[in-house]
Amino acid sequence: DLGERLLPREDADVSALVQAALAADGVQVLNSRRAMRCEADPQRPGGRQLVLQDLRTGLESQVAFDQLICAIGRRARTSDYGLEALGIPASTTVQTNEYLQTIYPNIYAAGDVAGPFQFTHTASHQAWYACVNALFGTFRKFKADYRVIPAVTFLDPEFARVGLNEREAAEQGIAVEVTRYELDDLDRAIAESETKGFVKVLTPAGGKDTVLGATIVGSQAGELLAEYVLAMKHGLGLNKLLGTIHTYPTMAEANKFAAGNWKRAHAPQGLLAWVGRYHAWRLR
Repeated sequence: DLGERLLPREDADVSALVQAALAADGVQVLNSRRAMRCEADPQRPGGRQLVLQDLRTGLESQVAFDQLICAIGRRARTSDYGLEALGIPASTTVQTNEYLQTIYPNIYAAGDVAGPFQFTHTASHQAWYACVNALFGTFRKFKADYRVIPAVTFLDPEFARVGLNEREAAEQGIAVEVTRYELDDLDRAIAESETKGFVKVLTPAGGKDTVLGATIVGSQAGELLAEYVLAMKHGLGLNKLLGTIHTYPTMAEANKFAAGNWKRAHAPQGLLAWVGRYHAWRLR
């Protein structure tokens, strides 16, 4: 990888856990390396090797291989649809308005070709708006809602996030409070030997329970994230999550316990002291 760490857009603790999990599976991760060329392997007749350059030292090294997989990403194909003849702007993506209409109100675009997200679930989300607006736009049109976009990286363990993480909050100058819950404390995770990972929730500094973002690393992280997506979409705070019954024993309890950690950090100490004195008086 060219970068100093995997998943550079995520928090450092996420990258560290993911890289450690890959290493435990026998994957050798080479950071700060540039792939220079492929050549014959002098140590193996008929073999091949990849030559890498260490971006920190400039030195070259070799990795022998049998097969090479290149992940180069993807981009939308906007040609051969006749868009050029119609004058519809389409460079990297087809330009649309907030209703997913092109410059022609009866031509819509959704999915990777419209951008800006390359997720199957956002493509489906956009498709709903495009279809409804195309069918009923004469009476009412709906603006595509991108306020809460979840993303999952399907490694083992999975990594899932919605909203802000610590890195983005720092870059944007947003003061946040970070609450963590480690999965090695969760009964279901212990029972299934899936204790690697954590739930991390960002809330505003100052004690409000509004969920600004959630990051989950662990087994079924993509499933667990849905509760935070719902909370952010409909303005449900951690107090609401804490007050909701979660089936025992499930991985979903991790979300409730994370909310419980936040609640303990904001326990009304003055009130608790008064309650303690009250019960001490009753016991006399």
